[in-house]
Amino acid sequence: MLARITPRPLSGSVPAIASKSMAHRMIIAAALSSGTTHVVCNTTCADIDATVRCLTALGARIARVDDGFEVHPVPKSVELGILKAFQGAELDAGESGSTLRFMLPVACALGAGATFVGAGRLGSRPLSPLTDELEAAGCDIEGDGLPLTARGRLRPGRFVLPGSVSSQFISGLLLAFPLLPGPSEIEVHGRIESRPYINLTVQALKAFGVDVAIERGVAADGIDEVTRFRAGGRPYRTPGEVTVEGDWSNAAFWLCAGALGSQPVTVRGVSLTSAQGDRNVLAALSRFGARTQRASDAATVQPDRLHAFSMSAQDIPDLVPVISAVASCCEGTTVIRDCARLRIKESDRLATTASELNALGAQVDIDRDSLVVHGVGRLAGGTVDAHNDHRIAMMAAVAAVRCDGPVEIRGAEAVAKSYPSFFDHYRALGGLVELSGE
Repeated sequence: MLARITPRPLSGSVPAIASKSMAHRMIIAAALSSGTTHVVCNTTCADIDATVRCLTALGARIARVDDGFEVHPVPKSVELGILKAFQGAELDAGESGSTLRFMLPVACALGAGATFVGAGRLGSRPLSPLTDELEAAGCDIEGDGLPLTARGRLRPGRFVLPGSVSSQFISGLLLAFPLLPGPSEIEVHGRIESRPYINLTVQALKAFGVDVAIERGVAADGIDEVTRFRAGGRPYRTPGEVTVEGDWSNAAFWLCAGALGSQPVTVRGVSLTSAQGDRNVLAALSRFGARTQRASDAATVQPDRLHAFSMSAQDIPDLVPVISAVASCCEGTTVIRDCARLRIKESDRLATTASELNALGAQVDIDRDSLVVHGVGRLAGGTVDAHNDHRIAMMAAVAAVRCDGPVEIRGAEAVAKSYPSFFDHYRALGGLVELSGE
């Protein structure tokens, strides 16, 4: 799909869509719990649907209802008193890294003997050392990339991971722990990447009656940081109903559009006390010089004179593309550090953020694992390729706010991965966009 945007400022307000990150976690917990759970979730997307599809393949019954999902858990064996997942199922994770990395440990804990398949770059995204730890705990993992088959049943115990790996590995194990017959521990060495996403997992587990004990210390060498997560021995218990909060990752695109435009933009339905790391978009935009306003369930950004600053992306990697678009229109040079993990997203986002902003007239360089963005004030416009990456497509649409000429986005259908209504909301804020087949 080709999106052709005629540049103009965006203004007004839009509702936040449901947090994709929290929806994954809540729906998985509901499908593994003691009874039926009503998950209030005002929107869905391709990634959430992938998680639903995998859980259904394991035996859960999940129905889409007006305000979310009605989740009937995987059936329980009366004789054994444990969940009895369907055996030998094919689990299609689509292009969702969260789905694959969460469901792999869960399938192992259920002893489901499942085969995972997927699409796009998913098969090339790393799974080790998670798979190494699963094998050490009694599972047999077959496959180099996808398809991948996991056989055997996961044993409780101690799992060791470096902090530099995806936080999704830690979350996946934590989601599996309540299914194991005894308590387990994850020992993480070094500073943890994307720590706020683990906090979301801990929050979701707590909603289903599972407490996670967290202990911080130092390794035997007295230098390296060590974090231990302990849980398990207590199964999921349904609370009856849970609500998925609004998504800060996608709200960030509209708030950045407010910083780049001439009128304020408001996103309704976001929590200022959320554990989502991307809530820090407001702090970043304030550092750029934009004016931010906070309410109990909404955030507003108004434009002002923007100036560069340097920042780390370690806890907010998903914000890098759209923050780079804002930096392109600032005075001065912005350096965004700690971007290594962007290379293994839906695209190599370090490369695609730079190349596609440069295609619009920006001046973005890559310096090892950093993006160096030289502010140019305004962009020229032009044609960009989304590279099958939802965040690159949305970045380009937001950058169009500061372009002098039209912006064409090839592969714009990528937004459906996380935000199917993105262009509807773009129009609701006054944007001019035409969609057509390529």
